[in-house]
Amino acid sequence: MIHYKNDHLTVFQSSLYQTTSAIVENDAVMILTDPNWLPHEVQAIREYVDRELGNRQLYIIFTHSDFDHIIGSGAFPEAKVIATEELKNHEHKNEIVQKIHQFDQRYYIKRDYEPHYPHVDYPISRDGEKLELGDLSLTFYKAPGHTHDGLFTVVEPLGIFLSGDYLSDVEFPFIFSSYIDYKKTLKKAESILRNHTVHIHVPGHGSVTEDPAEVERRLEESMYYVDNLLQGSEPVEAFCRERYAFFEGMKNIHSENIEMAKKNL
Repeated sequence: MIHYKNDHLTVFQSSLYQTTSAIVENDAVMILTDPNWLPHEVQAIREYVDRELGNRQLYIIFTHSDFDHIIGSGAFPEAKVIATEELKNHEHKNEIVQKIHQFDQRYYIKRDYEPHYPHVDYPISRDGEKLELGDLSLTFYKAPGHTHDGLFTVVEPLGIFLSGDYLSDVEFPFIFSSYIDYKKTLKKAESILRNHTVHIHVPGHGSVTEDPAEVERRLEESMYYVDNLLQGSEPVEAFCRERYAFFEGMKNIHSENIEMAKKNL
């Protein structure tokens, strides 16, 4: 399950949708993102935390409210939670938790914790908001478009960019809340890459990379997709088939993206 590891960062990757859960740590704190998916995968993350945490404080950053990203929240009751104020004040919390129960019912899954919607201790209300945790400085940026409550986090001085469900190497943009917001968020990501020194990029789905050119490529491909989404389906579909190995499994999302863009414009 461990997909990537160095002295300060451990990234777990689920068998489902290559969903990631990152652990960033220093002498004072341990910061976890989006613990997920299957019970044995959440348990592996829990065991790592139990083994390594010691007397440090545990934090969880929820990058957004999609049920697959909050599905492990109940396994870490001691954590202090960081997320956007939009996630904290979500109008459909019960429906999101219900999706977890529906998933578990569909696949006969039992968990040793009760899934619940996260209680947010540190709601992020504006771009550039910071949280100092020991010698780590976390800078937050709101990232709406995929969902309305998305969050980017830059961890300095380690140069870690936690992008949630943006800039993936396995998924084209999934536009669930707003096409216009998504385009603006990609511009914000571009600004982050220009104004912060990013050494490691951790997407919500896919592979960790230390290659700046690869991060730029992910950004450029996402921009190409959203900019050309309504310019005719054939070129964009051809691009997606060439670039994304699992496009056939995501093709319905592409169709929904087109309808969302038409609706927003």
